[in-house]
Order: sequence, then structure tokens, then C-alpha cells
Amino acid sequence: MSKRKQHAPEFKAKVALEALKGEETAAELASRFGVHPTMIHQWKRALLEGASGVFERGGKKAPAIDEEQVKELHAKIGELAVANSFLERIQKRLDCSRSHPSV
Repeated sequence: MSKRKQHAPEFKAKVALEALKGEETAAELASRFGVHPTMIHQWKRALLEGASGVFERGGKKAPAIDEEQVKELHAKIGELAVANSFLERIQKRLDCSRSHPSV
């Protein structure tokens, strides 16, 4: 089972702009860029719908969330939590052995 190919936003914008020019058909663009014509139509529509946002005043674009980085950071937090828990248990054992030395 193959996964769907993820295209970069820059690539989508490039293809959508080419579609807006109207110099080539969606089928020709699909062949040229290696994507399905339906995707080209969707990207073109998304570009047209979102174009007004470029000219909005006062609002800064929210920073994009890098999902891969979020996953890596969550994994690191998990590793650190496990290590911290382990070290706390060791510390408790050491504290107990110091307060109750065996004979």
C-alpha cells in the first residue's frame, strides 16, 4: 500500500500559478508536473480563495507548525521523563541506605 505524496506549499503555488496563466490545460500541467489534474484544480481554487489574505492589514500570519518537529520534541520529553523518574528512584534508594545503614 503506497502513501500519498506530500507536496511542498511552494510546489503547489507554482503549479496553481501556472494553471491560472491558462497557457496550458490541466492535463498538460499534470503531465509536466507529475500530479493528477484534479489536484491542480484544487490548488488553483485554494489559491484564488486565499489570495485576498495576502492583502489583509494588521494581521500577521500565524507561524506554521512543523508536525515532524513536534513529534520529535514529544519523544524527547518522554525520554527525559523516563530518565527523571529513574533517577528519582535511585536517589530515594540512596537516601534510604544513608539513613538506615546495614550492619
